[in-house]
Amino acid sequence: MPYEHHTDSHPPTRGSRGRTRALAAAGLLVALLATGACAASSDGGGQGLSSAADDKAAAPAAGGAGAKDAEKSAAGASSAPKPGSAVAVHVIRTARLGIEVKSVPKAVAAARATTEGAGGLVAEENTERIDDTHEVSHLVLRVPQDEYAEVLSDLAGTGKLLSRTSDAKDVTGQVVDVESRIATQRASVARVRDLMDKAEKLTDVVTLEGELSRRQADLESLLAQQKSLKDRTTLATITLDLNEPEAQAKDPEEDGTGFLDALGGGWDAFVTVLRWITVAIGATAPFLAAAALLALLWRLVRGRRPSWRRTTPEEATEPAQAPPAP
Repeated sequence: MPYEHHTDSHPPTRGSRGRTRALAAAGLLVALLATGACAASSDGGGQGLSSAADDKAAAPAAGGAGAKDAEKSAAGASSAPKPGSAVAVHVIRTARLGIEVKSVPKAVAAARATTEGAGGLVAEENTERIDDTHEVSHLVLRVPQDEYAEVLSDLAGTGKLLSRTSDAKDVTGQVVDVESRIATQRASVARVRDLMDKAEKLTDVVTLEGELSRRQADLESLLAQQKSLKDRTTLATITLDLNEPEAQAKDPEEDGTGFLDALGGGWDAFVTVLRWITVAIGATAPFLAAAALLALLWRLVRGRRPSWRRTTPEEATEPAQAPPAP
């Protein structure tokens, strides 16, 4: 009887099918975690995550309309630089100079010319005179970053350098972060506007309008931060303090005293004494006038009073004598 070879095909058991499904689920879970991590890093940190959460909360308010469009917009919202791409360095440079000069007005004019010649501007100027002896000036100069070192060297050579401080702060990471958050916030505002266009209920429209106002306010705040960073990284700030040397008092023994000096001193003393005499006369004039008036009144009253003499008792009893005969 010939030998017949039979091949038995056993169907897969339940245990093998369970292991296959478990492996497939684990692979899918790893892929989802990797995709979520990439999306979180490209959204610029917490701002992107909060925007995505807000979009999920705003989408049901519009009845689910435009959910697919929102997901497409979120996929292209990231503006973070790709790995290996060149990133521009952003630095904030500041300096402060204290210089003693012979003439503050001339030094201010020279500093202004140097700054404007380099393409900068004078942001602030304050000049005052101290005790009528010397002047001081405070200037705040803004110059381009490329001309910063040269302008600083030119200003330091205008007089006697008293003090000098400088500082450089790298804000590249802050600039990139703000730019990424701005891109994410703009996409978030666009998504809310799209949902508003497709909303049909009045309550949904009101809710989306409040959400849109909040996101626009956040976007304006980010734009203000970006503008400030751009201004400080484009133009360096130099604070310049100029002052003149204080005038020293001359020693009287250094200059000899001559006849003209003595004459001038005597004349000044005479004028001073005359001035004080005039002041004294003016001060006592009212009292002298009042005293003179009282004396005059007293003389008038005394002249008009009748003259009389007190008589004794004996003279009163004595008969009057007859006048002598002619």
